[in-house]
Amino acid sequence: MNIKSVELAYEEIGQGTPVLLVHGFPLDRTIWRQVAEGLKDEARVIMPDLRGFGDSPDSNEVFSMRLLAEDLLALIDRLKLEKVVLVGHSMAGYVALAFAHAYPNRLSGLGLVATQADADTPERRQARLVTARETKRRGVRYIADGMPAKLTQNVDIQQQLHESIMKCRTTSLVNALKGMADRSDANPWLAMISIPTVVIAGRNDQTIPLQRSVTLAQMLSKGWLVEIPEAGHMPMLETPREVIGALRQLICHVAGCG
Repeated sequence: MNIKSVELAYEEIGQGTPVLLVHGFPLDRTIWRQVAEGLKDEARVIMPDLRGFGDSPDSNEVFSMRLLAEDLLALIDRLKLEKVVLVGHSMAGYVALAFAHAYPNRLSGLGLVATQADADTPERRQARLVTARETKRRGVRYIADGMPAKLTQNVDIQQQLHESIMKCRTTSLVNALKGMADRSDANPWLAMISIPTVVIAGRNDQTIPLQRSVTLAQMLSKGWLVEIPEAGHMPMLETPREVIGALRQLICHVAGCG
């Protein structure tokens, strides 16, 4: 593909199996720090900011899931890593599935957190494009004021998310919303994913219905579901201990235990 990747900002901690923890919309790498701290003894944990978010550069184009996947590939190449465990939250789960489709030989494991394989329905796509239009007109606060309460019931985490979203660039929010609206249905290629894959889902997720996570795990030949009763759409912040445990299990499947 004729795609120009950007050089992603990232931070890393630990040694061992390379694990990329990738944030969802409209956040940045900091959401993963608690989990990274819990994995540092068995993994080299790399937390990038996706294009247009956090400290990574922006670009004036729709952020397709394939484009964001290409950026991750460029980072993996830059770090001279042959294979990684790729863990994506929400939008980054869509990116992770696009990556698995395009570059299966670069993955040793997959983590899909509060995400789904389905494309947007026509109604959901239209709603997302309306949100993009309103965000362009009204600015970042339109997302920052309305979104956190949909992601978690924890008031402290809602405030943390609000502060994080307020640092976003309007153009990045719009480009990411358009990219998600246009993403492909990943279900047709799920059966081709032959690496260990954990699907992590919060029972109280108001954004992704639990049944979609159940179905996603069932459709993966080496997939399994970890359902977290106390979590919503932000399990890495709401229930970090449970997420750490689930990802340790994934790393164990990839690298061998003991």
